[in-house]
Amino acid sequence: MTLPARGGDTLGEMNAKVAAAVLAGKGAALASRAARRGGTALPGLVAERIHPRLLAALGRQLGRGSVLITGTNGKTTAARMAASILEAAGIPFVHNREGSNLTRGIASALLARSDVRGRLRLPADSVGLFETDEATLPAATELLQPRALVFTNLFRDQLDRYGEVESVAALWREALAAAPREAVLVLCADDPSVAELALDWPGRVHWFGIDDPTAAGGEAAVADARWCRSCGSDYAYERRFFAHVGHWLCPGCGRRRPQPDTAARDLSLELDAAAFAIPGVGRVRMRLTGLYNVWNALAAAALAHELGVPHEAIARGLGRAAPAFGRQERIDVEGRRLRLFLTKNPAGANQVLRLLARVGDGLAVACLLNDRFADGQDVSWIWDVEYELLAGNVARCWAGGDRAEDMALRLAYAGWPAPEVVPRSPAALLDRIAAETEPGTDVFVLATYTAMLEFRALLTERGYVGTWW
Repeated sequence: MTLPARGGDTLGEMNAKVAAAVLAGKGAALASRAARRGGTALPGLVAERIHPRLLAALGRQLGRGSVLITGTNGKTTAARMAASILEAAGIPFVHNREGSNLTRGIASALLARSDVRGRLRLPADSVGLFETDEATLPAATELLQPRALVFTNLFRDQLDRYGEVESVAALWREALAAAPREAVLVLCADDPSVAELALDWPGRVHWFGIDDPTAAGGEAAVADARWCRSCGSDYAYERRFFAHVGHWLCPGCGRRRPQPDTAARDLSLELDAAAFAIPGVGRVRMRLTGLYNVWNALAAAALAHELGVPHEAIARGLGRAAPAFGRQERIDVEGRRLRLFLTKNPAGANQVLRLLARVGDGLAVACLLNDRFADGQDVSWIWDVEYELLAGNVARCWAGGDRAEDMALRLAYAGWPAPEVVPRSPAALLDRIAAETEPGTDVFVLATYTAMLEFRALLTERGYVGTWW
């Protein structure tokens, strides 16, 4: 007897589709490697053209199920931290480590771990750990039926692609409607936009947040959540960390920031490290810094709790976590320390600038601005970034990228020294940095996504750092 499968196909036909899709995807991967072009998502893109539900077929084989991590900022780093924790705990997993976070990228990660018939070459108790693009979350959720969904934060980002924050929130609510009821949401209690997702969720929620009043700064610029979704009242704050993130409450309906299940206390931030205590886990010291990375660590720790990871493995994994691509990487270039920071929207850029303000005076900073599709083609967001925070701290700066002149103008208005506008070539910028700084100098490189890709590729080409992908 031949049993029917989804869409009217028989199981035999479905297996044939899976095998054909996997074979095509693996062929695309081989061709891509041979040609040294095509990107990490190409195998999944080709395979999904043949079998649009391939991701579901592969994901069903993961014994511990899948978890999806999304958010405007921090999803790549939070996923990397979660991967480090799973490694420390000895839990087998598959992860789209390269950051290719559309369904095709997730499919590519699974294809790389499957045989030609589409059977995963992984232990039976493996978990799928997948960073997921904000707009891709509904499709990925419907296909993978995850056991947990992690949301880091919600800010304005790439308005020409995503629209306003409410458009993204609507997509996330669509994803929740497609999620299994037994799944757990891992939510940032400090972000009211993320916390509102619990209003539409009948299942369990694991909250994470910062419980250290000394971390509050009171800065409210580029706040992207002002009104309560339940009653329309303006949010008030007992303490605010930055933008709209803090210990919030609604005077109208009484909703307030939930008490975190996983919290950070007694914070200490340095240029190359951050330390804090997580009740039950102990004191954690990380190789990454910045308040935003404390939230990323909490998201990873909260997820690990839900996956049953022992406390000691959580602390060990966070301590071992390395920077993700272009996110606080430190690269030596002829004795100069290049420190790479991805800055792609006002909220994230402001947090980087606040971190640099702690360093002191005499800073050397390069700002690279591109306006390609992956960056967002509307660059007006740079006028919402508080570059004025470093006025008086910057001794030398460079503006580069496709929109170098726009960047230079913004820095001039911010009171920085006259920026060295360079040709759009990353090579020209790197040569200028090498010629105009002394060995031992820290050079902070703040770049949008495609600008970071190009700049880091140049560093690889010149032998200063290995290939990331």
